Formats: sequence, structure tokens, C-alpha cells
Amino acid sequence: MPDHSTVYTKQTELYDQMISKQPSLLKVIEEITPLNDLDVIDMGAGSGRLTTILAPHVNSILALDSSAEMLDLLDEKLKDQNSLNVETQVADHRNLQAENESADLVVAGWTICYLASTNVENNVHNINEIMKEIMRVLRTKGTVIIFETLGTGCETPNPPEFLKQYYSLLENKYGFSHKWIRTDYQFESLREADKLTRFFFGDDIVDKVVKENLLTLPECAGVWWLKKENNES
Repeated sequence: MPDHSTVYTKQTELYDQMISKQPSLLKVIEEITPLNDLDVIDMGAGSGRLTTILAPHVNSILALDSSAEMLDLLDEKLKDQNSLNVETQVADHRNLQAENESADLVVAGWTICYLASTNVENNVHNINEIMKEIMRVLRTKGTVIIFETLGTGCETPNPPEFLKQYYSLLENKYGFSHKWIRTDYQFESLREADKLTRFFFGDDIVDKVVKENLLTLPECAGVWWLKKENNES
């Protein structure tokens, strides 16, 4: 399996090309919460998958990521789009660079998993610290929405074994509602499909793409959401 930490520092543009082949998640977010005049924190913003679609609809966005290289790419996009309501900042999910009760919406796309996997030491402690930080920065009645993988190359949910504990904690300990959606990749050619999958998903996925002549690579994603109530902190 490729080293994603290298991807997020050395292959940022290739990664951005890959996720551009997936559908927008704007409607998915709007189905959970209205966006008008919200102050948003995007955790693990990366190259701006969520930030760029939310920026035209909200008051402000603080885009956080542990990779300065990914945020550099996002900054270039924001200049091109003339998005003046977005600030970027390098930060760890366990120490968000934001004031208490400063956000109406926190979004996290395919990012908490890197600290929450059972392959990571102290993963349960990490999840607890992240949840504390999210609740710290959320205003009362604010919402957190988390997107994570439920399987690439899968037409129905097939979550990785090393993430099942994390997902169970979201639902059973922290009280998140949840559903699943399809986030299929749509490629223009097999050559493009190979280029934009091998570096991130590895040979097994690419072999499937080539063998089955897939210009549409199926993928399932989980969506978890929670509203902060008065007694949470």
C-alpha cells in the first residue's frame, strides 16, 4: 500500500487530480445543515475538496491541515477563485488552531482516520482528543460532519477492518448519526484511471481497474454527523 504521508507532501497535484474525478459533496452537506452565513472549520482540508465548494455559500472558512504542501496548493486555488473568506493554517486534529465556540460547522473529509486507525498507537485516545477539540470549537447547535472511506472498488459498504473500531465509537460512544453514499471516480480513459489510482490505492485496485476495463471506479463513503447540544463541551 502506498505511503499516504508521502502523497500529501510530494504528490499533491496528482492527489488533487484524483479527487477531482469524484462528485461534489455540497448537496450531501446541505441535506444535513443549511450553509448560509456559517463560520466553518475544515479539518484536513488538503487541496480543498470541501473548502472550495463551501466557500461561496458560507461566511468564513478556517482550512486546517497537517501538510503545509497541501495547503500551499489550496492557497493557489483560492487566489484563482478570489475566495477572500478562507484562511489556511497548519494544525494537528488534536490541537485545532481555533478559538472556543468559533464555528457553526466543522467538516472533516477522509482525514481523522489517519489518527483513528487501529494501526496507530493510542488511536482511541486520539479519537477522544479530536472529539474534545471539535466540541470545543463548535458553537451550541453547531454541527460536525465527518466523511470516511467504506471501501474503494466496492459497490456496497465494505469498511477496512482497521477502521471499524473508529466507526463504532462514532456511532455508539459519541452518538453520531450516519449513512453511506457513493463517491465513484469517473475517468476519461484507462490510462488516466491507472495514473490517478496506482499512486494512491496500490496495485490491487489498479489490477481490478485494468482487468474490468473500469472507467467508473466504484467507491463507498460513510457520512457521520452530530449537532452540539447545550450540555456538551
